[in-house]
Amino acid sequence: MMQPILWLILAAIHATPALALFRPATLTALYGLQPDNPLFLLMQHRAGLFLGVFVACIWAAFVPEGRRLAVLVVGISMVSFFVLYWQAGSPLPLKRIALVDLAGLPALAGVAWLAFRQ
Repeated sequence: MMQPILWLILAAIHATPALALFRPATLTALYGLQPDNPLFLLMQHRAGLFLGVFVACIWAAFVPEGRRLAVLVVGISMVSFFVLYWQAGSPLPLKRIALVDLAGLPALAGVAWLAFRQ
């Protein structure tokens, strides 16, 4: 029962960035990007990738066979952000995102351990 809850927590973490695919104003609220900025389109595409991470989490919550792949997808997303964030000197405008991802690391560690313990 605990594993689906952890997956749904991870899905919730990725829901807001994924929402930007359907509600582009979210990009302005989250990242301060204006629609006339050329990076706006790239960030909206990134939201589509976050939708994939979100769907992988939902899928893994209910389909045990998909959990190992979902661990890899979510792990690559979260860990790569931390590495890049740290290498960039931990920019203050991205601190909230880093803190939310940091709060999700125990859930990620839990699902990873449960998925690969066999």
